[in-house]
Amino acid sequence: MNPVVFLAQEGEEMNPLLPAWPEVIIGLLCFFIVFGFLGKKLLPSIEKVLSERRDAIEGGMERAEAAQAEAQATLEQYRAELGEARHEAARIIEQAREQGAAQLAEMREEGKRQREAIVAAGHAQIEADKKQATAALRQDVGSLATQLASRIVGESLEDHARQSGVVDRFLDELEAKATAAQGAAK
Repeated sequence: MNPVVFLAQEGEEMNPLLPAWPEVIIGLLCFFIVFGFLGKKLLPSIEKVLSERRDAIEGGMERAEAAQAEAQATLEQYRAELGEARHEAARIIEQAREQGAAQLAEMREEGKRQREAIVAAGHAQIEADKKQATAALRQDVGSLATQLASRIVGESLEDHARQSGVVDRFLDELEAKATAAQGAAK
């Protein structure tokens, strides 16, 4: 016998497009058993994997945002420290300039004092040399004048005290005239 005919009532002909009721019930029963098995065993595993993937993605994004925020904070801190370092460097440079200017002023002042001391010592030496030269010149001029006068007069004028007095008086008169001429010229 034909199985299709066996399931169908005797005398009725079966439509090949419509399944038989026992097959539908067995198929549904198998479907629910497989669906239940997949729902109990496979679906939690799939859910777990999807959850882990979602957590990894969201966690990675959160970690990236946290790392970016931390990097931004570090960058701001670095910029602040760099600004402070620049300010400190400018302060140190300004302080060094001030110290250099103070040292330069001290060195100039010391140089000025040394120059004035050297000039004063030079003036004192010149004055001493001038006095020495004047005294030597007076003596030589007096001696020459006495010798000349002795030759003109024809007698010896060897009296030293008298000779010095005459020469000194003559030279004092010359210096007085020279000083008066300088005062009038100014």
